[in-house]
Amino acid sequence: MVDGPVDPLVTVATITRRVTLWLTFAYVVVLALIAFWPTPVDRNAHGSLLAFISWLHNHGAPLWVDYDFAQFSANVALFVPVGLFVGMLAGARRWWLGIVVGFFTSCAIEIGQFMFLPERYATVDDVIANTIGAVVGTVVALLVLWAIHARHGAPRRRAA
Repeated sequence: MVDGPVDPLVTVATITRRVTLWLTFAYVVVLALIAFWPTPVDRNAHGSLLAFISWLHNHGAPLWVDYDFAQFSANVALFVPVGLFVGMLAGARRWWLGIVVGFFTSCAIEIGQFMFLPERYATVDDVIANTIGAVVGTVVALLVLWAIHARHGAPRRRAA
C-alpha cells in the first residue's frame, strides 16, 4: 500500500527505465551479432546496395553519396541506440556516459574484429562513425529526459 500520493514523475521514470533496460538488452544482442558475424554483414547485399546508389545518382543524388558514405551512415545509425539507452539509464547528470560507452564499445568491437575475424575490416573510420552515432543518441536521450521532466514536473521530495 502507498502512504501518500504517487509522484507521476517517479512512476514515469520507473516505467521508462524498465522499458529502456529491455530495449537495451535486445539491442546488445543484435549489436553483438552484427559486430561479430564472421563475414561482412552486407556481403550478400553489396550488389543491391551499389545498384541502389547508382539509381540514386541517376535520379539526382550527388556523387559523394557512395558506398563509403552508406557504410559510414550505417555505422552512425547503428550506434545511436548506444547513446540513447545509456543516456536514458545514466540520466541527465551523467549524460556524457553515452558518448564514453559508445566510444569504448566501438573500440572493443574493432579490436575484436581485427584480432579474431579475418574477413572483417577494423577501421578508425568505424570508431569515428560509431562515436558520432553515440553522440546523436545521447542528445536524443537528453531531449527525451527533458521532455519527461517538463511534462511531469520536478520530483517531489519526501519529508524525512
